[in-house]
Amino acid sequence: MPKNATTLDFAFDIHTDVGLTCIGAKVNGKLLPISHVLKSGDQVEIIRSKKQQPKEDWLKFVGTARAKAKIKSALKEEQKRIAADGKEILQRKFTQLHVNFSSENISVLEKYFQIPNTLELYFQIAKGKVDLSRLRELEITAKNLVLPKAEKTENTSALQNIITCVDSKKDTIIIGEDFKDIEYKLANCCTPIPGDDVFGFITATEGIKIHRVNCPNATRLMSNYAYRIIKATWKSKHLKERLAGIKITGIDDVGIVNTITNIISSEHRVNMKSISFESNDGIFEGKIQLYVYDTEHLDKLMLQFEEITGVKSVERV
Repeated sequence: MPKNATTLDFAFDIHTDVGLTCIGAKVNGKLLPISHVLKSGDQVEIIRSKKQQPKEDWLKFVGTARAKAKIKSALKEEQKRIAADGKEILQRKFTQLHVNFSSENISVLEKYFQIPNTLELYFQIAKGKVDLSRLRELEITAKNLVLPKAEKTENTSALQNIITCVDSKKDTIIIGEDFKDIEYKLANCCTPIPGDDVFGFITATEGIKIHRVNCPNATRLMSNYAYRIIKATWKSKHLKERLAGIKITGIDDVGIVNTITNIISSEHRVNMKSISFESNDGIFEGKIQLYVYDTEHLDKLMLQFEEITGVKSVERV
C-alpha cells in the first residue's frame, strides 16, 4: 500500500465489495475508523456491514486511485437509483398538473430551479430538496411549462423604498413588534413558529416575509437576493398560537390512532386544525395540523408521540 493509505484504501485493494461494505477495522487488535492511516507492519481486520452505503465524504481521506474510482462509480450508481424515484415523483406531479412529461418541460425546470442537469434534478426531487409545489408559479400553456418573465418589480418604488429604509447589516425584525412601519408576515411555505431560526426577506409586493432558515426556498433566496435578506428574531414572550404540521409513521395497530388523539386532547394548550391517517401493508402514516406556541411546545408533543409503542418516526412538516 502507498504511504498515507487508510483502512478504507486497504479494503478496496482487497475487493470492491469489501470496500463498499467496510464500516471500520481492527488494526493490531484495536477498533479504529475507516479513515485511520495505516503504517508498515500493521495487521488489519476489515469489519463489514450489508447496511453500509458509500458516502461522498470518503473521497476526502482515501489516497489510492483505485479506491477513489470505485467510490465515485458507486456514488454515481446510488445517485441514479435515487434519481429514478425522483423521476417517478415528477411524472406523477406532471400528470396531476396536466403537463407533458417531455425534455422541453424538464429543461424549463432545470432553468427554474437552477439545477445543472436532469439527473441532478431527479436526485434533488427524490431527496426533497426541490419544492414541487412551486410548479404552480409557472404558467402552463398547451400542457407545456413557461418560465416566468424577469421580475420588473425590482425597479418599482415600493421595493426600493423598503430597501432604502432597511439596513440589512444592522437592523433586526423583532417578531411581535412594529418594524419601521413596514408590513411583515410569516411565510406560508415554511410556517415558522417561535423558537425557529428565521430571517426576513423583502418581497416586491408583499412587504417582508419571515422564513425559517431551513425553508425549502431559503437557499434560493439567500443566493440570488442576498441584498434583500434581513435578520429576524422572536419576541421574548409569545401569546399567539402558530400552525405547525407533524408527520407520524409506524406499525398499524388497533388503538394507535386513538392513543395519538388522546395525547393531543390531554394537552390543554393544543388546538388541532386537521388530522388524517392512511394505512398500507401494515404501515400507517398520519399527518396532523395543530396550533402551538413555540418549538419547545411542539418538541414536547412530538416526544410524547415518539414514546408510543409502534411509532417509528415523528417529524415536522
